Amino acid sequence: MRECLCLITGHMAKPRLTKVMESLGRDAFDWTIVDAGVKVAALMTEEIIRRRVSLPEGTSRVILPGRCRANVDVLSRHFGVPVARGPDEIVDLPAFFGRGAQPPDLSRHDLTLFAEIVDAPHLAPAEILARAAALRTKGADVIDLGGLPDTPFPHLEATVGLLKGEGFRVSVDSFSRDELERGAKAGADFLLSLNEDTLELAFDHPAVPVIVPTRPGDMASLIRAAERLAAAGKPFMADPILEPIHFGFTASIARYAEFRRLMPQAEMLMGTGNLTELTDADSLGVTAVLLGICSELSIRNVLLVQVSPHTRRTIEEHDAARRLMYAAKMDDALPKGYGAALLALHDKRPFPNAPADIAAVAAQVRDANFRIEVAEDGIHVYNRDLHVVDTDALAFFPKLGVEADGGHAFYLGQELAKAEVAWRLGKRYVQDEPLAWGCAADPPAAEDSTVFKEAGHTLRAKRYKDGA
Repeated sequence: MRECLCLITGHMAKPRLTKVMESLGRDAFDWTIVDAGVKVAALMTEEIIRRRVSLPEGTSRVILPGRCRANVDVLSRHFGVPVARGPDEIVDLPAFFGRGAQPPDLSRHDLTLFAEIVDAPHLAPAEILARAAALRTKGADVIDLGGLPDTPFPHLEATVGLLKGEGFRVSVDSFSRDELERGAKAGADFLLSLNEDTLELAFDHPAVPVIVPTRPGDMASLIRAAERLAAAGKPFMADPILEPIHFGFTASIARYAEFRRLMPQAEMLMGTGNLTELTDADSLGVTAVLLGICSELSIRNVLLVQVSPHTRRTIEEHDAARRLMYAAKMDDALPKGYGAALLALHDKRPFPNAPADIAAVAAQVRDANFRIEVAEDGIHVYNRDLHVVDTDALAFFPKLGVEADGGHAFYLGQELAKAEVAWRLGKRYVQDEPLAWGCAADPPAAEDSTVFKEAGHTLRAKRYKDGA
């Protein structure tokens, strides 16, 4: 049966909504728009909708505005058809319908993240445990204990035992044969990094070895070690070693591809730190590309480090990238259209409304409350008395008439500064909402979508001052 949608909205949004829906046509589904009899759609409640809205005959599904706080479960029972909350912005409806109104499934991945604690010999076991717990919370699957050259690690066994006792998977990462053997005897799950000269350790202990070339770029030694382990039926991972830019980076990428061609079934590992840590570029994009390579070559293990301040979110970035790449690979698709976790600085559609559309809405406003929107031409501030546009937050102050209202001025200053950042970077701005930074920053706590926000500090202060 052909689907028939009913989109419920308010007076001010109806012209924009009609324009967007007409651009979609009616080939995929039929649709009607119903005005709930309120000016602002976001202020609709389920009680208003139940009292004022009658669905057209044949409606199979109802779509509410994304910012509407009505309870969709209550309305579904009332109307007897499914009720869903659409996107926050009308301009995003084509994408919403194009993906069948279902968000992409980013719950799955096939990549194990080894998070290295690079200064483990200098930390007490309890400190290492605390750091490991934080790393696991961020997305790490294995805690890698990094040894340091010419630095004793007397508490290695105690640390491995402590972590294993708390349910962690543990790897020991050292070029010291003695430390590797001690870690293996203590119960480590993985040993990084063995080569032809230390390969015997792999046969003496159950820990899974990660093998590397005996010398930089020596693929022949890596292949020989891999073939020996494979012939013995010993699980292993191979790491051809990613080199920094200008020190063999391109050739090292080619080695990963060559190893995969020669041993298509072998498990592999890539250490990303030589690129993320040693390149003065935002690490999020670098990580996305590297994990795209891992996805193409079926490299299912990554070793990452966080030392430089600019890579402080590297685990969150790797976690987001592995989920996006896996989803795209399963769909046999480009890694595009799977959410904004990897878009920190710039949004795909930063300006949802054109200046003319904002002007049309501004002309309908009949109250003194300031609305703020961002379009390609700058920041728009409007109410019943004015509509001004500028690109400098400070330039608005003499135009808004809030000199005697400190709380309101403070609020507008904060919102306009945020709007200016959004305009300059090309980010989506929504009044009273924080800017979205993808996985580059922790998002605010999830809100109850059926409850209106409480009044902010400045409004509460004004009410108190006025005796309200």
